[in-house]
Formats: sequence, C-alpha cells, structure tokens
Amino acid sequence: MTSVTHLEVDEIDLSDPEFWIRPEAEREAAFATLRTERPVAFFAEPEFEPMPRGPGYWSLTRYDDVWTASRRPDVFVSGKGVNIGDMPVEISEFFGSMISMDDPRHAKLRGIVNRGFTPKMVTSLGDTVRVKAREIVDRVAPLGECDFVQEIAAALPLQIICDMMGIPASHYGRIFELTNTILGVGDPEYVNSLEDLMAAAMELYQFAMELGERKLTEPGDDITSKLMHADVEGEALTTQEFGSFFILLVVAGNETTRTAISHGMKALTDHPDQRRIWMENPAVTPTAVEEIVRWSTPVIHFRRTVSRETVIGGQEIGEGEKVVLWYNSANRDASKFDDPDRFDVRRTPNEHVGFGAGGPHFCLGAHLARREIGVMFDELFRRLPDIEVTGPPDMLQSAFIHGIKRMPVQFTKRP
Repeated sequence: MTSVTHLEVDEIDLSDPEFWIRPEAEREAAFATLRTERPVAFFAEPEFEPMPRGPGYWSLTRYDDVWTASRRPDVFVSGKGVNIGDMPVEISEFFGSMISMDDPRHAKLRGIVNRGFTPKMVTSLGDTVRVKAREIVDRVAPLGECDFVQEIAAALPLQIICDMMGIPASHYGRIFELTNTILGVGDPEYVNSLEDLMAAAMELYQFAMELGERKLTEPGDDITSKLMHADVEGEALTTQEFGSFFILLVVAGNETTRTAISHGMKALTDHPDQRRIWMENPAVTPTAVEEIVRWSTPVIHFRRTVSRETVIGGQEIGEGEKVVLWYNSANRDASKFDDPDRFDVRRTPNEHVGFGAGGPHFCLGAHLARREIGVMFDELFRRLPDIEVTGPPDMLQSAFIHGIKRMPVQFTKRP
C-alpha cells in the first residue's frame, strides 16, 4: 500500500493545479486538515489566461457551512458567477444559464424548465432508461473488456438526455466531445485556452438555437418542444435562453452522471463486500445510489458571492467577497457522516450534498440521475456479474469536476 503524504495546513493550496493531480487519498487528507484546522480558509485565485487574476476566495469545507450558504441565496448569490474565476456576466450566464442567476429571473426560468423534469416525467422514462442500459451492456458483453467510461458510463446519460431533447443519434459523438471540452478546464488534454472553451460552447449554443427554432415549427414529444412552447404567466423561453439552458442540460446531464457511474464501478471493485451486499439484495439500490453520489461527488464545488457583510463558520466576510462551497469535503465531514471514508451501500441516513445542499439551485436532474445510476448497475449485475476495474483510472485534472476520463474493465464474455 502506498503511503499518503499529509500536507500541513499552510502547505495546502486549493488553487494550485498541482494539488489536483495528487493522489485522491492525499487530497482527501488535505480537506480533512482544512475542516479541522482552518474550515473557512482564504486562497489566492488560480490564473486562467487571458482573464485577469481575481481577488481570492473564502473556502468552506465543513458540511454545516456549505449547507448554510446554500440555504441563504439572498446573502450568498449566484448571479455574479458560480466558478472561482471571474468572467463577464454575459459569458457567465451564457455558460451557466439558471445556475448563474438569482431570483426573480432564476425562478421564472426554473418554473418553465421544471415541467420537463418532474418526478412523474422521470418515472415515465423508466422503460426508456432500462432499454438503453440493456442495449449498452449487450453491445459490450461479447468483448470481454472495454473502456468503462466511454463504452458504458458515458453512453447511458448521453443517449437519454439527447433523446429527451429530441437530438438525433448522429449527433451523439460530437456532443460527447464538446461536453468533454467544456468541463475539461484545467486538463490540458481538453482545454488549453479560453478560446478553446468558447469555441466549444458556441458550437453547442448554435446547435441548440437551431434545434429550438425547429421545434417551434415542428414540435414533437420531447423536452425541447415542451420548453419552447411552455408559457408561465405569459413568459416563454427565447431561443437564446434555451441555447444557454441547453448547454447546462447536456453538459450537466451527461458528464456528472457519467462520473457517478464510473466512480461507482471503481468503488464496487475496491469494496467487494459492498458489491456482494448489493448484488444479493437489489432492495439496497436506493441507498447504494445515494452512497455512490456521496462517495464520488461529481461536482466538486460551486462559488457564491456575498451580497452583504456576513459571518459564516465564525469568519467575517465582506460584501462582494467570493465564497467557494466544497461539496466533496462536506460529503466526508465526520461531524455529519459516521465513518465518512467508508463506502457503505446501506448507509442511512445519508444527507449528502452531491446534488447540491438544497436551496433554489438544487440539481434539477437529481431524479433522473438516480434512475440512470440504479438501472445501469442493475443491468451490469444481471449481464456482467464479474465485471471489475483492471487498471488505475485516468483522472480528469480539475478542481470542478471529479471526472474519470478512461478506466479499463474486464468481464467474462457473454453472447
């Protein structure tokens, strides 16, 4: 077993790109040190050319502080940006749509978009999710080995979200590439400049506006049609608003569920006792899914900006200062979770913040993500019961997405 390097609190720099290529255990140990010794810590901002370096940010690493900030959207606002670095408001909204807005505009858009993501709508997708998952597993079953991320974990959420939006299968591959670029900031394999990022976003944006315009005149039984024809108190989505929302939806609805499924497979390989418990008792699925989301925490952080002077975690924070909510750290807080570094498919209660910590920005697609994760592992257990990870995962270098780029698996070949 490799030893873990424990950083002293003054050695920890969450803005250093080198920190995010350290082994996972070392990063978790560093966050544990921050929770204990400096739960509200100040850091200089990372550099991202050509944007000017910002003034720095306060870092929240304890569960209770992340929860509090999430539940006080009047004080910890989203409209000034949700990532650490500053971008012009127009670009921020262009990328983030609703997640970069505050009420009342946020409430108006969410009211329209909610219609496509109610529990009833997700339940109605149940058969579709099952059919897609079965097709994906059947396709790899004769191979005996594959890249789990691209062939299995990424395929299901990508196909489901594209089907829901009315996007033809011929576009799946390109959308997969573009979402990798948009969430690959920090990883030189995907993004080397702001221009790379904007080019990918603009391509998705143009695609979305054309799709929205087409659904205005040729509506179908898909969410794009419902959104483009929705009316809430006389308000409808413009094609520009739909374009921004589309980027959020295909990126978040694809990449984050992919990440959870990938980490779930790795965790079940590393903890065969938990895998056995789940396989022998399918009733465990709901708690197992929640534990995978807690364990993986696909979205590592979001940022807020303080609208007026406040105190959190005993620290005074001034108006206009940035605060970063580290969900990954909150999900390993021993004050909230019993033995938080233990992967436990029967963990209950499990009030993790993997979908956000409540409040107006709680993950819109949480119901769908839960369904996709549960169904995918059900199909894997049924068709490929001995599937296991056979090599170290190739991790995304990112302080934002806890992504796995590639991960080899093997299994007994099936017809």
